[in-house]
Amino acid sequence: MTSGSSLRIGTRDSALALYQTKEVQGLLNRLNVQSEIVEITSDGDQDLSTPLYEMGIQGIFTKSLDIALLQNRIDLAVHSIKDIPTKLAQGLTLSAMLKRGSSADCLVLPAGKSSIEFSKELKIATSSLRRKSQWLGRYPDHILENLRGNIQTRLDKLDNSDWNGAIFAQAALERLSVSSHTFITLNWMLPSPGQGAIGVVCRIDDEATLKVCSSFHDGPTGICVSAERDFLAALQGGCAVPIAAHAQIENGKLLFKGNVFSLDATQKCEVEMRFEMDQADKVGKIAAQEILRTGGIEIIKTFRPSF
Repeated sequence: MTSGSSLRIGTRDSALALYQTKEVQGLLNRLNVQSEIVEITSDGDQDLSTPLYEMGIQGIFTKSLDIALLQNRIDLAVHSIKDIPTKLAQGLTLSAMLKRGSSADCLVLPAGKSSIEFSKELKIATSSLRRKSQWLGRYPDHILENLRGNIQTRLDKLDNSDWNGAIFAQAALERLSVSSHTFITLNWMLPSPGQGAIGVVCRIDDEATLKVCSSFHDGPTGICVSAERDFLAALQGGCAVPIAAHAQIENGKLLFKGNVFSLDATQKCEVEMRFEMDQADKVGKIAAQEILRTGGIEIIKTFRPSF
């Protein structure tokens, strides 16, 4: 960013990504900073059939934008934080997080359906190993189907299938004001680290843009999401390992919950801990050590034998 220039905001071209990018653009407008949106198609958006955990690429939704940043074709990139790898490309940094929306997952019913009977043998769609394993842990007799695509594509697939429901991030539906379908909040399902939060990535050496972004960074969101990402990093997780985490500030303390499941959900390891706020920068690592100490290491080794 140079004095008097317009910031180039890179984004995926999905409706949700554009909504999130316009949120950032609105914050820039309030700071009287001019900006323009640059749409870039990610690798993850081009292959909509292969499950993410089989693609073997870290940052499948961020890689194309990382390259554009490093090539100075854009000045900042906007992402759902759950899509950002815990280890960013060299030269890039997570410079700001917006105030978090809902971190919950929800079950979306086919259009026209308003209720569901969970005791029956159901077909539920999701491409997430984390969601699959937690769902099977609660409903072992249900059948899990693979579902990829943007929000509207997934809703269309749900309506034109024999599935009884599909699992979505609730924040995505709320941000797009989806009212065509009934959804049920899954309060018992632990989310992906960073779920519900929007992040901005910049070049480390772009001091002017970093300064602008720091002015709209939400501190409480940063504390909680950083703890979740530290937990994920310590366990060497990603979309190929079903790891979940959620942190929240409650009564002046940081409440942290995390878990890891085996693929078939027959094994799980969970942690729930409270920390003083002055320990915030250690929370994720301490929780990960507890997970490993109480049996999580054996579960993770089934996905990563060299762990």
